[in-house]
Amino acid sequence: MPHGNQELRKAGLKVTLPRVKILEILESTGESTQHLSAEDVYRALLDAGEDVGLATVYRVLTQFETAGLVTRHNFETGHSVFELETGEHHDHMVCVSSGEVVEFNDPVIERRQQEIALAHGFEIVDHSLVLYVRKLPDQD
Repeated sequence: MPHGNQELRKAGLKVTLPRVKILEILESTGESTQHLSAEDVYRALLDAGEDVGLATVYRVLTQFETAGLVTRHNFETGHSVFELETGEHHDHMVCVSSGEVVEFNDPVIERRQQEIALAHGFEIVDHSLVLYVRKLPDQD
């Protein structure tokens, strides 16, 4: 994948088959599955017939995180998940029942956080907002 090769080189990483394959999996995930654990990536590699070990997946994901290609999230689900770094800020909702992760951005919440920090004499340099949620029963 030429695009993936460019991304790896730009991040200062040598282009290797495992790195390319793992980046392809991360790039090919849809909206509903863009937060993948190392085990999810490993299973996708196995399903695609790729011979890449789980230890290699963990090592490559850590390299990608260090290089700024992915962001690691440690939601209270018991394991880390990774998503491609897009440079665009967003927050997360995590369903405590299903583990589903929903991304959102709300300008009102962002503005209010800035106001609260300023009121206490601080400037926000970075933040992460995670809401742990549960689906409401259907209300017919």
